[in-house]
Amino acid sequence: MEITLIKRDKTRSDLKKDLGISPSTLAKMSKGEVVALTVILKICEYLKCPIQEVVEFVEENSTHG
Repeated sequence: MEITLIKRDKTRSDLKKDLGISPSTLAKMSKGEVVALTVILKICEYLKCPIQEVVEFVEENSTHG
């Protein structure tokens, strides 16, 4: 998402101000934690980009016992 923000001349502060995204949600995004899909869709619409530019799917390693 950082690259997309730069391409669009936007910052995380813009997301907070223009979309009303909370600082805690932005912190979760920075840490790769779970964020609501509604927030992700808002960001995609705002940046006029596909979801792939905002999220990355990372499969968790799991052990089956």
